[in-house]
Amino acid sequence: MKYGILWDLDGTLWDSSRWVSAAWNEYCAAHGIERRFTPDDCRSYCGKTLEQIAAVVFPDAEPAWRNRVIEACCDAECIPLAKHGGVLYPDTEAVLEQLHRRYHMSVVSNCGLGYIEAFYAGNRTKRFFDDEENAARTGLGKAGNIRLVMERNGLDRAVYIGDTQGDFAAASQAGVPFIHAAYGFGQAPDAKWRIQSLKELPALIEQMWGK
Repeated sequence: MKYGILWDLDGTLWDSSRWVSAAWNEYCAAHGIERRFTPDDCRSYCGKTLEQIAAVVFPDAEPAWRNRVIEACCDAECIPLAKHGGVLYPDTEAVLEQLHRRYHMSVVSNCGLGYIEAFYAGNRTKRFFDDEENAARTGLGKAGNIRLVMERNGLDRAVYIGDTQGDFAAASQAGVPFIHAAYGFGQAPDAKWRIQSLKELPALIEQMWGK
């Protein structure tokens, strides 16, 4: 049996909102767009696809325009994130190292192109992960990408860890158990499993899989 742990990124492994909001503000200012963003704004968008974020940010704008703007903002954010990194949650590196010794590990996110790679570069985390996937590259929702990662890596069993109800719904649709990162940005009241900190995760995984 091959076991895998699949990870959401924002609100689960890190908080990148400081650099994301700054990059989005810089882009909008440079292109004469009046909209400005706070870190809290950017945290509230996490878990949504780029098209969903664009509709929230610019609800009255023409869809093709607003999608281009959000895609450009997401391209811009990768530059400072790859250089400076985001804020990792406590014990992230120690827990990732411990779990990667025993399980396949992948990041599955609704982020734009280059964002996961910026997470790897800015926080030196690539060594903990075997694969990654995102909605911008495949055009699939999170549930489809969870199934895709499981299939191409030959995973017999997997669990998805995320911080929002959308993450819970995606894991349920993909047919895998879900662990709610309750320290993150969102709520998942229907989750059966939850952790208040990452250091609780290894013991919970052993409990769930009996190994």
